[in-house]
Amino acid sequence: MSVDGMIVAASTTLLAESRSGSPGGFLPWALLAVGSLASLAANVAVAEPTAAGRVIAASPSFALIASYELLMRQVRRVADASTPRQRPGRPGIKPVSVAAAAAGADGAGGRRPSVGEASGRGRHASREAQVMAWQWALANRAVDGSLPSGKDIGREHGRHERWGRLVKRAGLAGELDTRT
Repeated sequence: MSVDGMIVAASTTLLAESRSGSPGGFLPWALLAVGSLASLAANVAVAEPTAAGRVIAASPSFALIASYELLMRQVRRVADASTPRQRPGRPGIKPVSVAAAAAGADGAGGRRPSVGEASGRGRHASREAQVMAWQWALANRAVDGSLPSGKDIGREHGRHERWGRLVKRAGLAGELDTRT
């Protein structure tokens, strides 16, 4: 049971890292591999000493490993498909590209890192994405001065509404100010 818990914890960590654009690191991958092999070996070791008994005993571990891989394929597909792109804005918001919103503030000429570039920097890349999203939100205020919704921020950057709300909250709290 503890081995299956290790598999679930490693899988959850890899899923979270994948959603943030990070490859996950050595430890979660190692724990997933060791946990999967240990679970498979333990199930086979206590099985009836027949080929059919061992195959049947191995099936739960195999099903868990296969299900996880299918889930990760879906997550990777969504991550690849969610590269940020300019979408039509809400009424009252003047459209500004992400590159224009970030120009001069990040020292990179407004160029947003690709998913591959961001994945090599882990949490730092996630922070950069949040800063870029906050700069976009500031540049795309409505005529009355209100900020775009968390849903609009998330959608603009290929993320979930919750991520957009978190960016907005952190920006309003001054946590994403790059002028310090």
